[in-house]
Amino acid sequence: MSSAPNLPLLIEPASLQACLADPTVLLVDLCDPARYAAGHIPGAVSLDYADLVRAEPPAMGLLPTEKQLSDVLSRLGLTAERQVIAYDNQGSGRAARLLWTLATLGHPQAALLNGGLDAWVASGGSLETLNRRPARSAYLARFLSPAAIADRDYLLTRLGQPDVALLDVRTPAEYAGRDVRAARGGHIPGAVNLDWTAAMDSQRRFQPDAVLRELFEARGVTPDKEVIVYCQTHHRSAHTYWVLRHLGYPTVRGYPGSWSQWGNDPDLPVEV
Repeated sequence: MSSAPNLPLLIEPASLQACLADPTVLLVDLCDPARYAAGHIPGAVSLDYADLVRAEPPAMGLLPTEKQLSDVLSRLGLTAERQVIAYDNQGSGRAARLLWTLATLGHPQAALLNGGLDAWVASGGSLETLNRRPARSAYLARFLSPAAIADRDYLLTRLGQPDVALLDVRTPAEYAGRDVRAARGGHIPGAVNLDWTAAMDSQRRFQPDAVLRELFEARGVTPDKEVIVYCQTHHRSAHTYWVLRHLGYPTVRGYPGSWSQWGNDPDLPVEV
């Protein structure tokens, strides 16, 4: 199998067209199963978003175990050599969560379809209804890149440090404690707020790079800092993680437990 050129972190529908027949590319659809069955990008395999997250209530959105991820990714037919292109039809948060998960495993060959399924259709891309059932592989998932992860204990060691930018990408109401979705409202001390949807235009595509840089830098989220992103369950913030990676930020971590863990733990500090 010949190796395809490395994909950009963000791929446009026109560029995706040329990848569809490439055996080194694995195209993953994270839409709901009914949407997948109704029509998906030719060659795409379906992945249930629930297989990407683990729950220890009230904490949701945690990382699955290496064993669980090995099974999930093997069912997709993933191998270490294959490049992944992911998409969904809900703003790309699900697709970005897959890509962040692959980053934690040290699988660098991955790309997000800009604008997801809607952008593909809008560009004139065709759909198929064939249920793709890939041959099972033997993918061995190992958390080889812990630098992509910020867990609760790591966060506690980094609170208040000047070289850290803590970014809360929930809505302003959640951040301010007016919309309470855990035992406590508010945010992690020192976090700044940028609603994750601000990074997208009306078609749910990435804003131009210059606009994105201005949004982040206006909040002190600059490339010279370690950036830690979170939301409620690291769904929305997985998208922001990928935006920052696309912009070339060298050190970005996602907090998988996010507010569902932090806001429900009475021993952790909260700011309103």
